[in-house]
Amino acid sequence: MRPSDPAAPAFVQLAAHSLRWKLLTELAASDYRVRELVERVGQPQNLVSYHLRLLRDGGLVTARRSSFDARDSYYHLDLQQCAHSLADAGTALHPALGVASTPPRPPTPSPARRPAVLFACTGNSARSPIAEALLRHRAEGRVDVASAGSHPKPRIHSDAVQVLREQHGTDISGQRPRHLDTLLGRRFDYVISLCDKVREVCPDFGDHPRLVHWSIPDPTAASGPGPVGYPAFVRTAAEIDTRIRHLLPLLISTPQEVQP
Repeated sequence: MRPSDPAAPAFVQLAAHSLRWKLLTELAASDYRVRELVERVGQPQNLVSYHLRLLRDGGLVTARRSSFDARDSYYHLDLQQCAHSLADAGTALHPALGVASTPPRPPTPSPARRPAVLFACTGNSARSPIAEALLRHRAEGRVDVASAGSHPKPRIHSDAVQVLREQHGTDISGQRPRHLDTLLGRRFDYVISLCDKVREVCPDFGDHPRLVHWSIPDPTAASGPGPVGYPAFVRTAAEIDTRIRHLLPLLISTPQEVQP
């Protein structure tokens, strides 16, 4: 009796559908709300929502309520989970096809202008300075990076300083929050918002930077005195670091034009 044919791995079954693949590629670039995905893929909302649910059930996509409007949710592609799923799919086809689940180390850049990245949030006291510090640390001088806020706080949150020092070996104790308006004269290749609120009010920096949104909860909202709030900062820094590890190869592998 002939054995039954093995089923394709779950990732292959999910990604093989043309609309789901398009949703995956859109979410690989930025977090989006459903109505934005509807516009980008050109399909009805009920169909988009159905396939997003399948991707969520498959563990490839997550959703979070918007901190700007709780009636909205932002969808996020878990690139780390995608890497594991791709590795599993390769191994299922042939043991030698398993791939690494972490992004490759970016190549040494050409002598063209270094890419410039701005991280934006509301207070510039937690998420955006954490992102700035982690990208600067991982880029090792290959990327120009800054952060700012729409309503900057008086100082960087002490838990942000602590988590970067203890978990990631970088010190931002001498850094101070600054306003987005102070950077309006600078050129950026990427403007990355980490706060749902600031995404709605972020100024236009000109020169057509690539606008990316990372919908990341504010760790200060879950924080408290002493050790109570620190785990929220540990989780926030870990999520931002994962996203930065996947962003960095894109920054370094795309030469930037030298401006006159």
